[in-house]
Amino acid sequence: MKYLLLLLLLPTAVGAQTRREDIYSDFVLYNRRVALEKDLHERIIGNHFSQPLDSNSEDGYLSGCWAVSQFLFDGPEVMEGFRRLFAGYDLLSYDTRRALLEAVYAVAPDKFISSVDTVLEHETNPKLFALCAVYLYRQDSSTNNANRLKIKLVERFPADTLPLLSELTRYLSYHGSQPGDGTPGIKELLAYRRGDGQKTIYSFQRWHRDYPGMAIVQNADGSFVRDGRGRLQVFQQLARSGSDLPWFLTNGSTPQGVYSIQGTDISRTNFIGPTPNLQLLLPYEGSWNRFFHDSLPDAHSVAAIMVHTPEARDEMQTDSLELYLRLLPPGWRRYAPMMEAWTAGRLGRTEIIAHGTTIDPEYFRGKPFYPLTPTMGCLCAKELWNPTSGHPLVSEQNSLVNAFLSAPGRTGYLIVVNIDDQHKPISREEVEALVAGKK
Repeated sequence: MKYLLLLLLLPTAVGAQTRREDIYSDFVLYNRRVALEKDLHERIIGNHFSQPLDSNSEDGYLSGCWAVSQFLFDGPEVMEGFRRLFAGYDLLSYDTRRALLEAVYAVAPDKFISSVDTVLEHETNPKLFALCAVYLYRQDSSTNNANRLKIKLVERFPADTLPLLSELTRYLSYHGSQPGDGTPGIKELLAYRRGDGQKTIYSFQRWHRDYPGMAIVQNADGSFVRDGRGRLQVFQQLARSGSDLPWFLTNGSTPQGVYSIQGTDISRTNFIGPTPNLQLLLPYEGSWNRFFHDSLPDAHSVAAIMVHTPEARDEMQTDSLELYLRLLPPGWRRYAPMMEAWTAGRLGRTEIIAHGTTIDPEYFRGKPFYPLTPTMGCLCAKELWNPTSGHPLVSEQNSLVNAFLSAPGRTGYLIVVNIDDQHKPISREEVEALVAGKK
C-alpha cells in the first residue's frame, strides 16, 4: 500500500499553460473508484488488520497503517489492528512502528494514551520518540506535561544534539503560544516582494490546518494576477497532511516559510494525478544555487555556503541563512514561523510540492476541509473530477499553474504563512483585503 503514496515524478517538464479539458485520468472513473474503495476496506483494512500479527503479516499491517493515515479510516477494525500492533510493538520493524504512530496520531487522538506513553518509556529512536511525544503533548499541552516530556527527552538522549530533538524541545516549550503571537504585516511582505524581480506565490493558511487556505500569484513586476474583469485570482489550497503531524516531522503538515519554485512537472502517482504541479525546493534540498535561482553573490558561493567556515563567510559576506532571510522584509526576519521551511529542510524533509489530487473527496465528507484532500505534507489545490468522462470538473490546481505561467518565467518563490487561528476556511474577501492593505 505504501507504493500508493510515493511521489514519483516524470522527468519531462511542462512549460506551457494547460487547458482543463485536455487533462484526463482513468483513475477517477466510477468503476476504478469503486474498486479502490473495495480494496481499501476489504483487503488493506479488513483482511490485513484481522490477521494475527507475525513476521508474515507485518507488511500487511504496515500497508494498512499507511492507508489509515491517507484516507483517515477510523472504524473498529482499525482500532483492533492498532491494539495488536501495540501489543507486539517491540518486535516490529522501524517502518511499521513509524507507520503505526503516524496512523494513531491521525485518527485516534485520545484512544491510545497509555499505549503511547508505554512506548515512550523505552523508545530509543529519536524520530519515534518524537512521534510519541507530540501525540502525548497534543492530548495534554499543560506546562507540567510539557516539562515531563522534556525531562524524558533529556534522560533518554543525554548527550544527543540532533536538530530534530532540539526542534521537539522548542515545540514543547513554545507551540501553545505561537498562534497568539501575531503575524507581521502582510502589506509589508507583499510590498517587499514587489521589488525582488521574481514571481511569488503566497499561500495564506490558518494555524489550524483543518481549514483550507488560499493562494495568489504576484508577478515579477509586483502586480497580482487577475482575471479579464480585473478581479484578483484566488485558488483554494490545503496545507494539511493526512496525519496533521507537526511541520518538523516527516509527513507533517506543510511548514511555513519560503520555498523555491523550480518549474512545473507531471506526476506518475495516481493519487496526485496528471494536472501540472509546481516543483518546489526546501532549503537544503538540492544545491543553494538552484534554490536561489543562480543569484548567489559569486562563483564560489555554493562551496562557501556549504562549508560555513569563517573564511568562506568573510569572502562572500553572507551565508545561506542570511540569503534566505533576505527573501523576507526586515520586519519578518525575526518572525520564527518563517524559519519552519528552513528548519524542515535542514531536518531532511523533501518532496513538498504544490499539486492537485484525484482522490475521491467523499472519503473526507464531514471534515472541515471537505471537498479538498490531505496529502503527505504538500500543498494540495481543489480538484473535482467527472467520474464518467475522466476530466476535471474543477481544477484550481491547473488554474494556479496557468496563472503562474501567464507571465514570462517558470521559476520564483512560494511563501506559506499562517495569517490567524480562525476556525473557518480563508475566504476570497479576506485575501482581497490583505492585497488591498486593509488587514
